Amino acid sequence: MITDLMVTFWQPVVVGVLIIIGFLISKFDGQGENRVGFEYMEMPVMKPIKICTADKGFWKAIWMWLTGVRRWQLAEDFYYFLDGEEYIIEKGFEFDGASVPKFLAMWLSPTGVLLMGGLVHDYGYKYGELTIADNGEAVKRNQKEMDSIFRDICIEQNGFKLLNYLAYWSLRLFGFVAWNRHRKND
Repeated sequence: MITDLMVTFWQPVVVGVLIIIGFLISKFDGQGENRVGFEYMEMPVMKPIKICTADKGFWKAIWMWLTGVRRWQLAEDFYYFLDGEEYIIEKGFEFDGASVPKFLAMWLSPTGVLLMGGLVHDYGYKYGELTIADNGEAVKRNQKEMDSIFRDICIEQNGFKLLNYLAYWSLRLFGFVAWNRHRKND
């Protein structure tokens, strides 16, 4: 009977097991340590970008609905600190939050607990650099550095080490696709 329930409700079982493993890791590893010193004064002001499904035809609109992700635009400059240095992401920057696969989005919103790491990470991936606020100097970063910054910001912000390490290793394994696409556009 228990096996039948686990097979029937496999998704909640997987999430429950991950939560238990995450709890154990957090219990014995300690949460909240300062990794990159990420701080900000105000949440980023974002506005959703319209998903244009009109005039696409039925099948293309369905495909966009099933595979597309909501994109966001910063409505105001976003200032943040890493290790005491103030950086800026200028208004108008477009991003999709954390790139969460559609089948996981019901439990893990792209603009939920991974938002802050996702915002800084997406900017770093797009431009290959982070911008210092006071002088506009660009600090070059490579893919591995940006993936580590994402992980560490998320750990500092939400404390879910297992979740953040899973996201980090997904980036390390598959992030090269987005990184290389952006480098071709440079």
